[in-house]
Amino acid sequence: MSFSVEINIQREFETPAETDKVFALLADVSRSAAHFPKVDRLVDLGSNTFRWEMEKIGIGSYTLQQTIYACCYSSDSASRKIVWHPVPGVGNAQVEGEWVISPKAAGTSVMLITKGELMVDFPSFLQFLISPLIVMEFTSMIEHYLANLQKSFTSL
Repeated sequence: MSFSVEINIQREFETPAETDKVFALLADVSRSAAHFPKVDRLVDLGSNTFRWEMEKIGIGSYTLQQTIYACCYSSDSASRKIVWHPVPGVGNAQVEGEWVISPKAAGTSVMLITKGELMVDFPSFLQFLISPLIVMEFTSMIEHYLANLQKSFTSL
């Protein structure tokens, strides 16, 4: 009796860092992932494919579950795009997205577009209560991730 929660996030920010340096950091999945909060393990599966094992989500004294998913990454330095696609059959979530990196007069514009679907192993009658909390938690993690990246970009 599980249900799915969809999460769609698009954020854009500017940094004074050089475009090539921003691209290099974001295209290096391990280096970029080091800025993401609540990652329990990032497992390199080879061929630029990684399994993300997040810390367990808890609300109060209740543990909901651990989110696990895998993505295959590709980057194109000419277009300054980094794209990831879900690996079917791995974990309880499917995540896809892209970084779009553009030079600006005084630095770089960075856009994150990501979409995910998480299977939640709770009775479906709890969906209206739990879904907003999960979306809020993942949105908060993305905001924290972007803040961490922005700090790193200022020192590049």
